[in-house]
Amino acid sequence: MKFYLLLIATIFLAGCQAQKSKPTMEQQHSNALINETSPYLLQHAYNPVNWMPWGDAAFEQAKTENKLVVVSIGYSACHWCHVMEHESFEDSSAAELMNTHYISVKVDREERPDVDQIYMTAVQLMTGSGGWPLNVVCLPDGRPVWGGTYFPKKNWMQALKGIWEMYQEEPEKVLEYAEKLTQGVSQAELVTANPEPPNFSKTDTETLFGNWQKNFDTQEGGPNRAPKFPLPNNYQFLLQWAALSGNEEALEHTILTLNKMAFGGIYDQVGGGFARYSTDEIWKAPHFEKMLYDNAQLLSLYSEAYQQTKNPLYGQIVAQTYQWLKREMSGPKGEFYSALDADSEGEEGKFYVWTEAKLQAVIPAQDWEAFSSYYDLKKGRWEHGNIILMRSEKPLKSAEWTTDTWESKAMEWNNLLLKKRSERIRPGLDDKALTSWNAQMIIGLLDAATLPKNIFSESEKSQERAIGCAQWILKNQLKNDGSLYHTYKAGHSSIDGLLEDYAHSIAAFVKLYEATGEISYLTHAKKWTVYVKANFQDVATSLFFMRNLNSKQLIAKSLEITDNVIPAANSVMAKNLFLLAKYLDEPAYEHQALDMLNQVNKERFLAYGDNYSNWAQLHNWFTYPFYEVAISGKEAEQIYGRFKKNYLPNIVWVYAEKETESPLLQNRFVQGETYIYVCQNKVCQLPVQKLDEALTLIKF
Repeated sequence: MKFYLLLIATIFLAGCQAQKSKPTMEQQHSNALINETSPYLLQHAYNPVNWMPWGDAAFEQAKTENKLVVVSIGYSACHWCHVMEHESFEDSSAAELMNTHYISVKVDREERPDVDQIYMTAVQLMTGSGGWPLNVVCLPDGRPVWGGTYFPKKNWMQALKGIWEMYQEEPEKVLEYAEKLTQGVSQAELVTANPEPPNFSKTDTETLFGNWQKNFDTQEGGPNRAPKFPLPNNYQFLLQWAALSGNEEALEHTILTLNKMAFGGIYDQVGGGFARYSTDEIWKAPHFEKMLYDNAQLLSLYSEAYQQTKNPLYGQIVAQTYQWLKREMSGPKGEFYSALDADSEGEEGKFYVWTEAKLQAVIPAQDWEAFSSYYDLKKGRWEHGNIILMRSEKPLKSAEWTTDTWESKAMEWNNLLLKKRSERIRPGLDDKALTSWNAQMIIGLLDAATLPKNIFSESEKSQERAIGCAQWILKNQLKNDGSLYHTYKAGHSSIDGLLEDYAHSIAAFVKLYEATGEISYLTHAKKWTVYVKANFQDVATSLFFMRNLNSKQLIAKSLEITDNVIPAANSVMAKNLFLLAKYLDEPAYEHQALDMLNQVNKERFLAYGDNYSNWAQLHNWFTYPFYEVAISGKEAEQIYGRFKKNYLPNIVWVYAEKETESPLLQNRFVQGETYIYVCQNKVCQLPVQKLDEALTLIKF
């Protein structure tokens, strides 16, 4: 009982607000993290805590010394991770307690999402919620006994002292709780095979949308709560379903959300790119970190929204975000870095916000009234006299200023502000490159490349960068045995690839094949699919585990199926299998994709559509008409490019100017002619030669 009371008390304390304190010990020595490459781990390399990286050495030492293990998980752009470091991990008294009674392990959740997944599940079971920093106390064998998120120093030390005392006085109770909690984690991470045959229909997505719609914010877009995350896949599904079903409400909510985000403080109006989320309901005040995975997916979302609506605002967002990626997130070998920190000079958002006086010092006096209106400085007022720039939906009207004038002036103002902002101390850059996130960026760049040049002048360069990123994966992340590495930093690739690396890389290379017609990309996608099926598959469910089954296992195996800010790797793999079934003429792949979709709990799928939106896109592939469009002949690439100016979901595309190995193009070449074949389930309409004729054959 004493242990359970302790558990409850310390969980309660985890919810307390931050307490201001200063580090009491200067950085005098380095710990074992000094040899790591992760920027997040290196941030802690001079803490007085004797941190060790995740690995066998830490747990073997814990067994030898009969000590519990502190596993502390975070990432470089995490604001509250920095706060807890400054308050506790840089403090000599907290460090002494940890060093005396515990073995302490630091984990970068981006390097080890598999470790993060297991302990996040444990903390959610204990507390009902999770987040970062994630702090867990474990037995020497890795089984968790206690955990929470952010703790002020006083509460952190009280909790660690109490748990250590309990472990000394009544170890059997700690062991009993660890056993029960680990069983709970194992059960939560597994999926029970569904014995029922698949039974899907269009009414499923109608029900899903009806339930989801109840939680729409009809004034500000997104969900009717705060904080608000962009969740790009949610709106990609809504765009898709609106086009397939004709549902205007789904399209209207997507447009509202995209407009509000584009005008909000979550978007960097000066430099481009989106922050991770908004802390309020009007997309105003973000936690200012910028993550690669968000912006990769948002490139795709805004590109698709432009195709659907032809709204030039969406093209502007794509173009400006592309410039930010090129300017601040690009590595020397074609790779993209992971994140920009929220903090600079110890203050969150300092790099991005302005006082009115600093704005007036940059903006020409004759433009001030127009500028103040365009960026709605009154609405953008924040804390400590700072302003977060937000675009006004109704700037000051002027008979002399046309839409073109406003756009020209806005570009002029932004260039002035960007130049001035570049003189500030920059936020920290997490310059590791992750295979999975780079694969997502390949897709985002390829989607951006479909925009017309008058909207996005560097559309061709965007595709070139996507190809360059793919070459980085092949040259640096691909092992001799065909498997992938997960992470890369300063010329060094490490950590065996996880399911997410394969799933997103397959998706990216399938997209590259579609965009370029180069068969080698499809070959790589097929090889990785074969590898995943051999090394990650759960035979009982047809789903895939997060970790390679041949690697050393953690305390539980994870089958990730819930779509989050990044879609679940299993939903990505299911979509990959569906598409590859079409491209490779492999019916078994499509059957597996259907079986995987059938493993998703239907009640939860219908009730919580925002948590299964990538699965819902696959559901629409099975329940609405799905087309294969093959284009052969001398003008094939040109016609494909014209097709892609339109928003056309539920289609696989293949084109070639001459004979190719693609099953979809076999026996479809006529010397000197270009033909378009529109097919469903291998049954084709008569070929046509004009784009307009082909479009009339595509009916959802």
